[in-house]
Amino acid sequence: MNTNRSLPRRAALAATAVASALALAGCGSNDSTSTTGTRPLTTATPASVQDNRHNQADVTFAQEMIPHHRQAVLMSDMVAAHGASADVKALAERIRKAQVPEIETMTGWLRAWGEKVPTGMGMDGMGHGNGDRDGSGMPGMMDAQGMSRLGGARGNAFDTMFLTMMIEHHEDAIDMAETEKQQGAYGPAKDLADAIITSQTAEIAQMRQMLSAGRP
Repeated sequence: MNTNRSLPRRAALAATAVASALALAGCGSNDSTSTTGTRPLTTATPASVQDNRHNQADVTFAQEMIPHHRQAVLMSDMVAAHGASADVKALAERIRKAQVPEIETMTGWLRAWGEKVPTGMGMDGMGHGNGDRDGSGMPGMMDAQGMSRLGGARGNAFDTMFLTMMIEHHEDAIDMAETEKQQGAYGPAKDLADAIITSQTAEIAQMRQMLSAGRP
């Protein structure tokens, strides 16, 4: 009699035990998944890869701006030996300090991209650029005759010629930088273009003021 009454109770206990075991197994399975650190697959491109994307506009910007900067540095190096004023010397030194590191930076980009690095102040027949002044295919470069005239000037005449030529030089650099901002894809190159526009626009304003004051 006692045995018969206990049968339903035993069946209920057995069902409860089975349900508990299944619940524990489910928890164990979830714990195992989280322990292995399994994450859903993603197709997002890593930021480091995105940041390294560049296009032909970026390559052209670096290949043209490097020789352009080199000529500005050469013009700045001429200041000390030509009796320039203190203001012009200070300006030339600032230009040099800004553009030499930028040349190094752009050279590093071209090497990393497997692209040709220009030598000297020409494009080595690479055929980039339009509207050049020196006939080399480089935009905004001063021609040999102009550089020779600058080299032969002294004192106030040198200062006036230097400032006039450097204003034109900066204006061409700004045009090149604007093109990079519009057409480039490489973030650091677009940032450099923006910095060139900002700094050289300010220097143009300073040089025009120096010329209008008649005390370069």
